[in-house]
Amino acid sequence: MSDWLNLSGKSIIVTGGSSGIGKAIITSLLDLGVNVANLDVQESDMVRENLFFVKTDVTNPGNVKRSVQAVVDQFGKIDGLVNNAGINLPALLVDGKEANSIYELTEESYNKMLDINLKGTFFVSQEVARVFVRQQSGVMVNMSSESGIEGSEGQSIYAATKAAMNSLTRSWSKELAKHNVRVVGIAPGIMEATGLRTIGYETALAYTRDKTVEELRASYNNVSAIPLGRSGKLSEVADLVCYYLSERSSYITGVTTNVAGGKTRG
Repeated sequence: MSDWLNLSGKSIIVTGGSSGIGKAIITSLLDLGVNVANLDVQESDMVRENLFFVKTDVTNPGNVKRSVQAVVDQFGKIDGLVNNAGINLPALLVDGKEANSIYELTEESYNKMLDINLKGTFFVSQEVARVFVRQQSGVMVNMSSESGIEGSEGQSIYAATKAAMNSLTRSWSKELAKHNVRVVGIAPGIMEATGLRTIGYETALAYTRDKTVEELRASYNNVSAIPLGRSGKLSEVADLVCYYLSERSSYITGVTTNVAGGKTRG
């Protein structure tokens, strides 16, 4: 596989790579001989010779600028960017069961999701795209979500940021194509459990869906709406990321691909 993708020696930035899908992506890239820069606010437990950690707040443009320059100084180039950093704070538009509910959307939660999911993506993408344009080469992979296409009960703002991500992918692909830069998106569906399913997250999501936490957890295993009959593996998302970062996908740009086992609204 490594010979076929020919990624060994490439230099790739992954934002939010210390946990979840981001960590799985970094692991796959490292195994393929890629030099990886993990831009995250928290360092992971991964220690590899070809892994470079840069503590980064993606919502701070000055911090982002310094981090991207640090990667260029470390690796001499940037061949690819995976915009993975994101946050999901489940809440309802209006809680019809309880006044002054803690499970209604607030300006604070709205701003936090837009700041990290969209503004952060914009700041990192712009700085890295400057490098891509100078090089006249590069690949940007934007991590979206099936919810950005289908919507999601109790996760409306998160879903909206992912729908916006799909639009950024289409627009930036048109702008950057003249510089030999490709921009693609990946939209995972229901995936295997990660450390991001905290009790706080599950409690909030369960409330928005009129379920107990136990019922919500049981629903993770209900794959009747997925034609392939199972949840997705993080490695399966990572595999597609690796393919899109390689020259094997050199004629693909401006699209967002679902990794959802065939699951659709119908």
